[in-house]
Amino acid sequence: MNLAHLKDLSVTVLLGGNSPERDVSLDSGAAVAGALETLGARVTRLDPADPNWWQALPRSELVFIVLHGAGGEDGTVQGMLETLGLPYTGSGVLASALAMDKPRCKRLWRGLGLPTQAFVDLDEDTDWQAVMSDLGAAFVKPAAGGSSIGTRGVETAAELQAAWRDSRQYGPLIAERLIRGPEYTVAILGSEVLPAIRVETDNAFYDYEAKYLSDSTRYLCPCGLSEAEEGELAALALAAFRSLDCRVWGRVDFMREPDGSFQLLEVNTVPGMTSHSLVPMAAAARGLEFNDLVGSIACLSLED
Repeated sequence: MNLAHLKDLSVTVLLGGNSPERDVSLDSGAAVAGALETLGARVTRLDPADPNWWQALPRSELVFIVLHGAGGEDGTVQGMLETLGLPYTGSGVLASALAMDKPRCKRLWRGLGLPTQAFVDLDEDTDWQAVMSDLGAAFVKPAAGGSSIGTRGVETAAELQAAWRDSRQYGPLIAERLIRGPEYTVAILGSEVLPAIRVETDNAFYDYEAKYLSDSTRYLCPCGLSEAEEGELAALALAAFRSLDCRVWGRVDFMREPDGSFQLLEVNTVPGMTSHSLVPMAAAARGLEFNDLVGSIACLSLED
């Protein structure tokens, strides 16, 4: 790919939005817009927080989506841009919707024989004790959310019910079997799997504070796996990514069981691009600077 093609290219960067991940998106979008300008693109920044934002959308040669969460990462914006005939970065409508919908994504993976831990949909009629008996310790998380917002670990039926009550403002929730093991993440750029990162935090889990605010979170790359284990992880990441028909770029998250096996957590189709974000770290380990990473995403999207 030739990043020189970005010179004078008109690019609209979508950032912000109305999801609970708005602040992260604003940081990510500012970084992406700055990189594109450094590469010579003509950049327009547009925040879709206004319901009529689409009326201000210019006829750019590329729309770079840096919206995290509902409304930007779930196929909604992608569908609108396709209707308008505007090329955009990253995964398409169906892949975005499936990746964002954790229960449907996990059911698809299980149907394909890809490993992902047991889970239960939660609602007001849930038998809280039965769920805990089935899962043991669990994580409660939004069925269609990110950045660990609304996520909590629970050990008892009472804690499970309280977590559901406190987090239902973020939409439908699931309880997922808790795995007491290390967390890994694998970034994908085009057809290339970037080096895996092991995440370590002193917090109870890799929560919002650990992801975006803490300077004590540890990102290990090389991640400490053997060459064979990292190869296994890379192959599983690519299989999960392609099973949803994701394209261009993304990030696949895992937990590792005490027996050494890996379990899929989710695919992020618009991962964070902040100073604390994992895709830029993986790209740097591969020798790809931030500006080149952003340019590669843009070029791959135009070629796709």
